[in-house]
Amino acid sequence: MPLPDSSTRHGYRAVVRRKRLLLGLLALALLCSLLLDLALGSVRLGPWEVVQALLSPDSVPPQARVVIWDIRLPVALMAVVVGAALSLAGAQMQTILNNPLASPFTLGISAAASFGAALGLAFGLRLLPVAAEYMLPLNAFVMAMLTALIIHALSLKRGVTAETIVLLGIALVFTFNALLALVQYFATEQAVAAVVFWTMGSLTKATWGKLAITTAVLVATLPLFLRRAWALTALRLGDDKAASFGVDVRRLRLHTLVLVSLLAAFPVAFVGTIGFIGLVGPHIARMLIGEDQRFFLPASMLAGAVILSLSSVVSKILIPGTIFPIGVVTSLIGIPFFISLILGSRRRAW
Repeated sequence: MPLPDSSTRHGYRAVVRRKRLLLGLLALALLCSLLLDLALGSVRLGPWEVVQALLSPDSVPPQARVVIWDIRLPVALMAVVVGAALSLAGAQMQTILNNPLASPFTLGISAAASFGAALGLAFGLRLLPVAAEYMLPLNAFVMAMLTALIIHALSLKRGVTAETIVLLGIALVFTFNALLALVQYFATEQAVAAVVFWTMGSLTKATWGKLAITTAVLVATLPLFLRRAWALTALRLGDDKAASFGVDVRRLRLHTLVLVSLLAAFPVAFVGTIGFIGLVGPHIARMLIGEDQRFFLPASMLAGAVILSLSSVVSKILIPGTIFPIGVVTSLIGIPFFISLILGSRRRAW
């Protein structure tokens, strides 16, 4: 096989430099959004005060230090981590199902996780025999995993198309929403209030402990995805082509769905239902970076983190003095994007 000439190598290096520059710009946008999120609230702080409080807590007044470190920083960082996790999960679902409309939210995995967590919130029901403090995330994971396995089993059937998978996901969303309504019907008034508030999605109850667990799940799953970056990129060429390169397509899909369930379940268990991040983030990354998973995965994470961080900012300024439910904000952003994707898919089909 002839070696690529110098002009080809130069062109490849230029493409790589451009992708790295775009990743750097996304990281810069995330940093700016994070600082803005920390500055906004009932007590307004200047950007320099925020930077001082972060870098040298003892150099700022005690009130500013408490506001930043004890109240705002866990919430702001939770927005970053949850956005990155949901966007990464959506990117991998779109990859393994070869479906631009796939995400944990649109395929019912988030709804299933919500139902599992609601069983714990309303009735104290544990799907696994674990300690009470781990009940919600593990309930959410069990239901998300069962739903992912159903989707996986159907995707293996002969003649099943991408449109069929989307329709199944819509059916699962309605099913689990109905079950969630049933839980609320039989629960006490206090439990119903907790479930309703939680299903709207809120970062306000984020703590350092919840942030540590969610971050640990993200950090543990990311290297597994990066190790399979070549195989996942090959999968975008089609199952037969990927298999000809030596990729075990069935095993790759199953492992990916397990990891996606983890990424979707823990954020839902801790901050409630937050929709469309897993749909919008990967599409923005794909438009900027392309399909090469070495760059697409970090770009998806950064895009999702930026979107949710900016949504946190918007939730604070929509109604002064009130923090709007962040799940409502992301849905208002995501629904027009979802409709445009559907219309675009129909135009391509025709």
